This record gives sequence, C-alpha cells and structure tokens, in this order.
Amino acid sequence: MIQQLGILDRLTELADPTRGRILCALHDQELTVAELQAVLQLPQSTVSRHLKVLGRGGWVTSRTHGASHRYRLRLGGTTGDASRLWEMVHAEVAASREAQLDNERLGQVLAARRHRSREFFSSEAGKWDHVRAEVFGHRYELQALLGFLDSRWVVGDLGCGAGQLSLAIAPFVERVIAVDESPEMLEAARLRLAETPNVECRHGELELLPVSEAELDAAFVVLVLPYVADPGRVLAEAARALQAGGRLLLLDLQVHDRIEYEETMGHVWMGFHANRILDWLTGAGLIDARYVPLPGSQSDKGPGLFIATARKPG
Repeated sequence: MIQQLGILDRLTELADPTRGRILCALHDQELTVAELQAVLQLPQSTVSRHLKVLGRGGWVTSRTHGASHRYRLRLGGTTGDASRLWEMVHAEVAASREAQLDNERLGQVLAARRHRSREFFSSEAGKWDHVRAEVFGHRYELQALLGFLDSRWVVGDLGCGAGQLSLAIAPFVERVIAVDESPEMLEAARLRLAETPNVECRHGELELLPVSEAELDAAFVVLVLPYVADPGRVLAEAARALQAGGRLLLLDLQVHDRIEYEETMGHVWMGFHANRILDWLTGAGLIDARYVPLPGSQSDKGPGLFIATARKPG
C-alpha cells in the first residue's frame, strides 16, 4: 500500500532533477527501464533506484510485461496537493534543456518500438493467419462475436449434441436451454456443462420441442437439419418457441455429393440450397431471412457450410 506523505516529503521526492525527468518521460506513455535508460542516457542502476523512490511515493505505477516491467506516471491515486505540485514541477522540468533532449530521444525510442512491430508484420504478412491460428486457435474471431449476444437473453441450443455450443454461449447470456433427443448425447452434454449453472438440458424431439411458446429470445440450430426427415417442421417449431422479435441462426451444410454420409452419419439430406432454406424460414412465419455461404479453407475436409438467419415479427 502506498503510504500517505506530507507535502514536504513530496517536495523532497521531486527535488531531484533526474526524478523529474523520469516523470516527464512517463507523462503520456509506459516505458521499460531499458527504454528509460535510452531516453535519459543513464545506467540501469540509477534509473531503477529513482523508480524505487517514485514508486514508494506513489508517483509511478508498473505492470509486468514478460520478463520486464512497464512504468507510467500515476497521478490518479495521488492527493490533490500532489497533483498540483506535479503541475508546477512538470512545467519547470519540461522547459529544461535536459528534458527537451530527453523528449527527442523518447521520440526515437517510440519510433523504434513501432518499427519492431512493423518489421514483425512485414516478415509475417504471408503467414499471419497461420501464426494467429497457432497462438489463438482456429476461428477465434467467431468466438469473439458471441460478445454481441444480449446478456438478458434466454437462448435455445436446439440439437445441442454434446453441449459444445451451449458451453460457448453460456457466459454471454442469462440462460441456455439445450435440447437433444439422444439420451446419450444429452448425458455427454450434462457432463460437459456440469460447472455451467445457467444451462438447462432438456430431452425432446426437435419436431416437438420441450420449450414453451415464446420462451426463447434466440435459437441456434447447428448441423442438425441433415438428420431430420422434415426440416421445415423443425424450423417452424423453433419459430414457435421464439418470442416476438426473437432471432434464429441456422448453421448447416451446403449441397454436396458425399453419399457416404448417409451410411456413416445417418444423414437423410445431402445439404441444402439457399432457396429451400429461405422457403422453410418464410413458411415458419419468420422474416428478414438470408442465406450466406461460408468461405472454406484448404484444410477443410467436409462440405461447405452456410449460415442462415431470420427473425420473428414483432
């Protein structure tokens, strides 16, 4: 905890010209000890000693950045007297020849920092997607879009399978209702979601959802329709469960020729054309329907995907 100091103690802290120069350099940005050395042209031990005094007095704060620390001016936690004192000292120090030279070197330090970033992107531009995928995983940007979900919503994960999507959605909404007709899948979902209290698993058919009318603010139907005999009825049931203005998002397969999916996965539909999906959505009483094919990648082994969205009038 930063100790409360009197104004005379603070005058003592700022009386050293080097400490004033350090605070000037840190006035608008964070700097490491090495960067401060370059700006002030002083040895590491001198910079660190003065930073220790300034940190003890509450003038600077630091945060860990890898193996080093980044320091910046900390006026938010100081008293009104200290802030006014710094305003006077800052005006005096900033006008000095030493501080002006520091400011020129500071510009060079910041330019070198930006150059390192540009150099990285210049060298990695051709493989940037691969680098990000290695560091953050594939399609992390789609996960970020879940932040647009309304925190007050009740969302249906219709045909939830083992609960992967419900787990992703749950942190962003009030409640998730996960529905599946396979007891084995639903048990796997319950195990996966055991530590996620705002997800309720319900057993039932998609053609006759165990969901009340207008219970949902939004519904997700993901990679489900190829398994059902009557996709139009499934979408009509999802529409029934939506309240006025509620949204439906459908993710599924574009038309393909993978006949083996019928035997290996039990598919009864070989993907869907846009016109068929849009007709079903409109027939379910939904409006603003649209169908967007998703771009594939060279690593994809399955058929192309599409996203369709619509909303209930109201």
